[in-house]
Amino acid sequence: MNIIFILADDHRYDAMGFMNKIQGLQTPGMDRMAREGMHIKNAFVSTALCSPSRASILTGQYAHTHTVVDNNSPLPGGLKFFPQYLQQKGYQTAFMGKWHMGATNNDNPQPGFDYWISFRDQGVYYNPVFNINGKQVEHTDSAYTTDLLTDYAVAWLNKTNKSKPFFLYLSHKGVHAEFYPAKRHKGKYAGIPVVSPPSMYLTVTDSSKTFGTVTAPQTKVNYRDIPQWVRNQRYSWHGVDYMYHGTIVFDDFYRRYLETLQAVDDSIEKILEWVKENGQEQNTMVVYMGDNGFSFGEHGLIDKRHAYEESMRVPMLVWAPGMVKPSSVLEQVIMNVDIAPTFLQLAGIDKPSQIQGYSFAGLLKGQTADWQRDKVFYEYYWEQAFPQTPTTFAVRTDRYKYIYYNGVWDINELYDLKNDPYEMNNLIRDTAYRKTGMQLKTELFNWLDKTGGLQIPLKRAAPMKGDNLYRGTY
Repeated sequence: MNIIFILADDHRYDAMGFMNKIQGLQTPGMDRMAREGMHIKNAFVSTALCSPSRASILTGQYAHTHTVVDNNSPLPGGLKFFPQYLQQKGYQTAFMGKWHMGATNNDNPQPGFDYWISFRDQGVYYNPVFNINGKQVEHTDSAYTTDLLTDYAVAWLNKTNKSKPFFLYLSHKGVHAEFYPAKRHKGKYAGIPVVSPPSMYLTVTDSSKTFGTVTAPQTKVNYRDIPQWVRNQRYSWHGVDYMYHGTIVFDDFYRRYLETLQAVDDSIEKILEWVKENGQEQNTMVVYMGDNGFSFGEHGLIDKRHAYEESMRVPMLVWAPGMVKPSSVLEQVIMNVDIAPTFLQLAGIDKPSQIQGYSFAGLLKGQTADWQRDKVFYEYYWEQAFPQTPTTFAVRTDRYKYIYYNGVWDINELYDLKNDPYEMNNLIRDTAYRKTGMQLKTELFNWLDKTGGLQIPLKRAAPMKGDNLYRGTY
């Protein structure tokens, strides 16, 4: 089977038109994938941060195993990426887009790919410089990165040997902050209503502003047990009261995010059309996914890193007319560590022993009986660059979520997601839920123990601090 994997950056799980969550949002490419393929509605990442999540996708391992625990961690020697196995099987392989692992300036070709296009660090939206197979190539005349990557992808697909299978990894910069949409999409959502989530104003101060339409909580709120770090983060780079150090207001941030997403959706449509026009529908699978979620003001926060739903949950769509039934919805829990073993199984390759995820290839074909995953495990390690979010571990079932914070004097969290989907009623002191919470805590630490995660992978700190409170100190 040919495989095309399209990865977006910071795309929250419900920012797709067919989900009818964001009024006026149009995503015809994603809608088509869901209509003609499968929506995996319970997809999660093990770490909601660019580099750790991308390393987990490529290795099938948790962050504490591959040790790429933040955006500056070096890639350890001996790490094996699943495309290397595909190459050995005879696949033609290509990587195009954001790599962002190993070092902030690392755009050099990596193992497992015959053809390579990338850029340094986060890259730029306009007029990028690409590393194409080791050569620096400049693009000018307002060239837009999302469109360029898609054009390069189609050009590579056109040159593939039709007698051999191919694997394409199309890794978009969009929709990473700070948001710059393609020129054709600027202002598209200027009039779209901005609706604040119910948890956005639980931590307001006397200097807080309100944005758009305020949505009042409709379920019970435990104001007492909102963690102090959440309250403090409201006024930081990742908080609604001082987002990006005050360089943009929430309404503009919200609309520009959606406008920047449009080019990613256009990319999906172009890729699907290529597959169809070349008669490859029956033996090609296209998977779309976000590398982590993104907050739209929930808990007074933006960005990701934390273990709330909008951060650790991601969009995932599978389009494979020869294998997946149209308009199907998968309820089972899928994680980013499950991508590698799934692609390998579809290529006829046994799962290597170091991979910790599970193949969900059977689920795509409607075989649900033997699925092994019934919960999500999560980890995030404190970064000096963004010190407002503590080291976080979490476990999530289909009903409950337990969040444990390490190294801070603060309260942990327990939520009943069925009755409290916005995570506003912390049950950690409620004795009626103590047995449930303690069981989840035990399962969380059992997971860490069994997978070698009972230590903090300490990395070298940056020379100077850059946060709004202690910037310039060391």
